[in-house]
Amino acid sequence: MWAVLQRCRSTGKLLKRAFCHAFIQQMYLEHLLYASFKRTSKLSLKIIALSVALGATPDLGYKTFWTIEESHLRAWDRKSKVINSSMLTGNALKEKEAATLHLQLLLCPLFQENCVSLNDAALLDIIYTQFHRHQRVWDVFQMAKEPGEDIDLTDMEQFKSSFKKILQRALKNVTVTFRDAEETAVWIRIAWGTQYRKPNQYKPSYVMYYSQTPYAFISFSRLRSNTPLLCQALTIASKHHQIVKMDLRSRYLDSLKAIVFKQYNQNFETHNSTTPLQEGRLGLDINMDSRIIHENRIEKDRVQRVTQEIFGDYPQPRLEFAQYKLETKFKSDLNGGILAEREEPLRCLVKFSSPHLLEALKSLAPAGIADAPLSPLLTCIPNKGMNYFKIKDK
Repeated sequence: MWAVLQRCRSTGKLLKRAFCHAFIQQMYLEHLLYASFKRTSKLSLKIIALSVALGATPDLGYKTFWTIEESHLRAWDRKSKVINSSMLTGNALKEKEAATLHLQLLLCPLFQENCVSLNDAALLDIIYTQFHRHQRVWDVFQMAKEPGEDIDLTDMEQFKSSFKKILQRALKNVTVTFRDAEETAVWIRIAWGTQYRKPNQYKPSYVMYYSQTPYAFISFSRLRSNTPLLCQALTIASKHHQIVKMDLRSRYLDSLKAIVFKQYNQNFETHNSTTPLQEGRLGLDINMDSRIIHENRIEKDRVQRVTQEIFGDYPQPRLEFAQYKLETKFKSDLNGGILAEREEPLRCLVKFSSPHLLEALKSLAPAGIADAPLSPLLTCIPNKGMNYFKIKDK
């Protein structure tokens, strides 16, 4: 059996570690975790998570493996050679059935020997989400205390216990898993169920909370009905009075943290980053009038100075979009008119999107695409901690 896993190369090595009980404990250590994960693919990590989960709930691994794309399945087949070449003929349905059945027969004895629990699978799922956090959309929530109320120093263990009890009292079937992270932060995974159904492990919510701060970063599942309960548990467990959703959202969690904590002068996530726009040449031809050359240089220096004053000389937090909703009544100096008599306001939606929006905005003026300075509505995004704006008449 181990000979088969060894033929999987990098995937086999990680599978072998995950299914050995001693290695499961060590995989929670940061240095081993990232050293291993940097050498593998998204598919390999999914196979680890689903396979460990298979020991506690056999159908969980089956259904997760079922969702792997056919192209990925074929690629994994060719590398691992676990599935016979005869299984690659026929339709995708039979291929996945054969692959899943073979995986179950291969791995179930290992799960039984090592007593892998659902909590182990949930922890590995948190680890996977930490490493691929840019694949989820994160919302920022801000909590507040009563006016004049003193700040309470909440113990992390007390927070975990209180948070879990609140959810379990309100909802019979719910699974809550914690994993401590850097800088007194904790990752929380919540699998939601109902009064009559077990927790849905395929659509969990994830929360990253920094103790002694009023901020929580939440990636919701598709089951949005439990959002009020989650917010209530966060508010009570952290000893705050209320919680509000900020108009700030992104896939890049580190950038969101930098914005709300005012930590701009640092390196940010660069997954699939694009090169910022470069300045255009000023066309300094030898035959050009020296006065024009001088004016161009003065204008270039002014644009650079204004841009640096607004954006600074550090990398910008990474956001993918900024959205502006405009509501205004039509105004005209002319008497009458169809639009002037309209009571309903004029509504307009403008959305700016880019793989790295703030760096793109920062490059507009130096590239000669826009005048400097840019509109405050575009440059105030990091300072205000918003990328959703509503503009109305005063």
